[in-house]
Amino acid sequence: MSEYSQEKSLNIKQWAEEDRPREKLILKGRHALSDAELLAIIIGSGTPKESAVELSKKILSLANNNLFLLGNLTLEDLKKVKGIGEAKAISIAAALEIGRRRKESEPPKKVKIDSSKSAYEYIYQDLSDLPHEEFYVVYLKRSNEVIEKMSLSKGGLAGTVVDVRIILKRAIELQASALVLFHNHPSGNLKPSGADLDITKKIIEAGKFMDISVLDHLIIGHNKYLSLRDENLI
Repeated sequence: MSEYSQEKSLNIKQWAEEDRPREKLILKGRHALSDAELLAIIIGSGTPKESAVELSKKILSLANNNLFLLGNLTLEDLKKVKGIGEAKAISIAAALEIGRRRKESEPPKKVKIDSSKSAYEYIYQDLSDLPHEEFYVVYLKRSNEVIEKMSLSKGGLAGTVVDVRIILKRAIELQASALVLFHNHPSGNLKPSGADLDITKKIIEAGKFMDISVLDHLIIGHNKYLSLRDENLI
C-alpha cells in the first residue's frame, strides 16, 4: 500500500477526539504533549493498523527515545520503520533541524525606550535622510520594552496621512501599554507644525480611553531630532 493510501486510511482528523494531539496542543499547550504526540503531528497520519502516535513511538525507539539521537538518523534510517516513506522522513528531519537551529540561535535582544535619546537611537536609521515624510509608531510594554515597530504611512515632501484608528487598533492587538510616535522632516527643519501638534494631541486623547500612553513624539531630520516631550509641547 502506498504512503498516500495509508494517510487516507488513518488521517489524524479521523481519530477519536481524546487521541488527537493537535486538539490536545490547542487545549492544553505544546508542553502537555509527549514526544510521540508531537512527532505524530509532524507525520500527520499512521497506517491502517497503527495510529500516528503508535508509529511515532516506533520511530523514537530507533533512537532509544532520545531526541538528540533521533536527529542523527538519516532518511534511510527513518524509512526502515514500516509506514514511514520519504515524505514523512523528510518532514521529521526538517522539524528536528529547525529545533537544532533554534537551540543555537540567540534570543532577540530586548530594546527599551526610556528617553528621547534612546527613542532616537532606535529609529534614526529608518527615518534619517529620506526625501519624503514617513510616520512610524513604536509599541511598548509596561516596562517600556519594544514590542513592535510599525511603519504607518509614507507621504510627500510636506506631510503624510495618519489614521488614529489604525494606531490604536494595533496597540490593542499587541496589548501595548504605551507608544512613541515618530516622523521625519525632509527639509531638516525640526520645528513642529500645527498639524504635528494636532495629531499628537488627538492620539493622546484617544489613547486615554484605552489606558494607552503616548510617551513622546519625535521629529527626525538631518541626523538630529526634536522631542515634543522634552520641549514641553505634550
